[in-house]
Amino acid sequence: MSEIEFDHIAIAVPRMADAPAVLVDALGGMPTGAGGPSGAYTWAQWGFAGGGRLEILEPLGEDSFLHRFLAARGPGIHHVTFRVPSLREACDRALAHGYRIVGYDDSDPRWAEAFLHPKEALGVVVQLAESRAVESPPGPAWPAPPGPPDPPPAVTIVGLRTRARSAERADTQWGRVLLGRRGHAGGGFVYRWPDSPMRIAVEVDPEAEEGPLAIEFASARTVGLPRTPHPVLGAVFRRGTA
Repeated sequence: MSEIEFDHIAIAVPRMADAPAVLVDALGGMPTGAGGPSGAYTWAQWGFAGGGRLEILEPLGEDSFLHRFLAARGPGIHHVTFRVPSLREACDRALAHGYRIVGYDDSDPRWAEAFLHPKEALGVVVQLAESRAVESPPGPAWPAPPGPPDPPPAVTIVGLRTRARSAERADTQWGRVLLGRRGHAGGGFVYRWPDSPMRIAVEVDPEAEEGPLAIEFASARTVGLPRTPHPVLGAVFRRGTA
């Protein structure tokens, strides 16, 4: 891998079994086979037209960061994940621009990760992940909760729409630290990564709270989702353009 990739958007929910009614029945997503229990949570991913992916996180045990997240905020967007060629280099760039690194862990020979704290990272947890090539047979696909039969055609997950208090703050994070290529769209900014099917759109408002606004999708068909935060997933789903 030679460049940074915007890999997926992760959503925290109390019960993963409730998610396919939205991801499959409304959005047409298909389980990727990736997932399973991982310490304090269980995760699974669904893929969509064009390669975009949404991940669902369900807490395990009695108390964890996900329990605390859900108790404070309810279900909703938890983090965005970027695959990086070198975790150390990505973290050094973040540190040079004033970010704190939390949860740095390179103990797994296959996967190293670290996080930008949401208090500094424009209101959203940003996961930096380095996937390392290790020769080992692939494991079995993880059986995600089943969705309804005969799902509709999959939508395209265009990306995430967020808000920042200034263009400079947005450009520092998405451009200088994560090396996204900035463009303009709809009065705001759009950051893209060459090998990524999804992008980050940013609205600038000096007076508003920073953080995710909506998961944006594109589809030629009617998609029956509310314009307000979804009662199961907590996120707003909105039509957008790539």
